[in-house]
Amino acid sequence: MSQNLSDVTIVIITYKSEKIIYDFIKKIPSKIKTIIIENSQNYELKKDIEEKYENISLFIKENNGVSSALNFAVNKIKTKYFLQISPDIDFNFEDINLFLNFAKEKNDIFAAIGPRFLDVKEKSHKQIKENLEFDEIDSIHGSCMFINKKSFLDIGKFDENFFLYFEETEYCYRAKKKGYFSYQINKSKVKSIGRSVNIEDENFSNILIWHFIWSKFYFNKKKFGKVISLIIFIPLIIRILFRIALYKVIKKDLLLDKYRARFDGLSKSIKGKKSSLRP
Repeated sequence: MSQNLSDVTIVIITYKSEKIIYDFIKKIPSKIKTIIIENSQNYELKKDIEEKYENISLFIKENNGVSSALNFAVNKIKTKYFLQISPDIDFNFEDINLFLNFAKEKNDIFAAIGPRFLDVKEKSHKQIKENLEFDEIDSIHGSCMFINKKSFLDIGKFDENFFLYFEETEYCYRAKKKGYFSYQINKSKVKSIGRSVNIEDENFSNILIWHFIWSKFYFNKKKFGKVISLIIFIPLIIRILFRIALYKVIKKDLLLDKYRARFDGLSKSIKGKKSSLRP
């Protein structure tokens, strides 16, 4: 592996991820500095990991979302680059060398570099053409982003109004306006091995639904303005209200709760209220 790995810090943002975090960090080469931001106040996890791994620092932080956690981590980073990665990603850490070499080719002028994701739906996960070695892409998926710290600070950190979802999309969009492009490298391939959060709560999926729709409208509002965003979202609002009425009549409570969560998240975002729902 390249000696340049000392130029990289791994950043992992966790929330109740005890079941998978140990298997993940075992794969990280010991020469790479690693920062874990733990949002669930698990001080036992901090003590155990820092006793076992000299290269890992774990910080306990109030759960204010992914954007807040990443910005907090970047303030602790002393290396030139960092790789933000989720512990539910199957990743070959030797691929960091691909990112480093590509960064040098671009003279470090880029917003983010990411891998190709396997076993994802083309409609919901946009990627470059498979036959290309690399190409420009609108946004790098937030579960695996290689970033130059200096560029990150110049572009502006993640928008902390996002609690979850679309924070990386908005960052890459804002970066492109400043001349920093994002790139996907197809030679690096990853796949998700399941949800990183270990919560046995029927309502947790509705919390994710709430945040997804809140963030989606908030991002569109930043990109297009509120009026155009409302026009874009009108068909979706109609569909949500229809579903709520339908599932209320036929007494499908689980589906009713799901669409009520969607409507509540969307209406809060339209009204300009903060992304306040928490697990």
